[in-house]
Amino acid sequence: MRFLLFAAALVVCACGPASQAGSVPVYSCEVVHVYPHDRQAFTQGLVYLNGDLYEGTGLEGQSSIRKVKLETGEVVQKRDVPEAYFGEGIVDWKDRLIELTWTTQLGFVYNLGTFQPLSEFHYAGEGWGLTQDGRRIVMSDGSAQLRFWNPETLQEAGRITVTADGAPVSSLNELEWVRGEIYANVWQTDRIARINPATGAVVGWIDCTGLLPAADRDSMTDVLNGIAYDAKGDRLFLTGKRWPKLFEVKLVKK
Repeated sequence: MRFLLFAAALVVCACGPASQAGSVPVYSCEVVHVYPHDRQAFTQGLVYLNGDLYEGTGLEGQSSIRKVKLETGEVVQKRDVPEAYFGEGIVDWKDRLIELTWTTQLGFVYNLGTFQPLSEFHYAGEGWGLTQDGRRIVMSDGSAQLRFWNPETLQEAGRITVTADGAPVSSLNELEWVRGEIYANVWQTDRIARINPATGAVVGWIDCTGLLPAADRDSMTDVLNGIAYDAKGDRLFLTGKRWPKLFEVKLVKK
């Protein structure tokens, strides 16, 4: 979420600081392909669907939902969120696109094809990230807990606490369902947690330190945030808030 500047200089990302290592495996990111990304997009949610990216952006007065061409970064469809709301995570469910807002405890449901608003819904606490596993929607709220929702009613149906070596992992942000695991950006870090959805245990750390080279950063560049997965092509995409690039990466165990 919000704002943080950090410097980096590597093209390949390493994984998991020593203090987080413990018994949890550590992975690095090998860059497979680099795509353009809108430098003005304060990325909050990212979804790959049928060859395109769907992106939710944040900040009051600047939030939007978008459909983006992967290869060019061109925004081909866009709807602005009302200025009073700070847009957060997004997820597709059937013919709908669902979006959270940060502190207003209000979510929006849109038609996936047209972006026309369909309904609103309420939830307790903050809204951060969303993903789905084909049966449930998974939601993060900035804590160490993940909530599971009924995708039709958008009502909570359970929770897990995310832990690494027995310690809670807080600041869970943008989410993605990847090969039976939940991937979660850890806000204000270059790390992504790979989470067992049944137990909440972190089964791997991905550290993307240096994924965006120092030469591509400016005074507005913010944190790593944005995970999308192409299940058919087995492709993993990562970006960040106000990053000019989006990366297709391959994970390599260290």
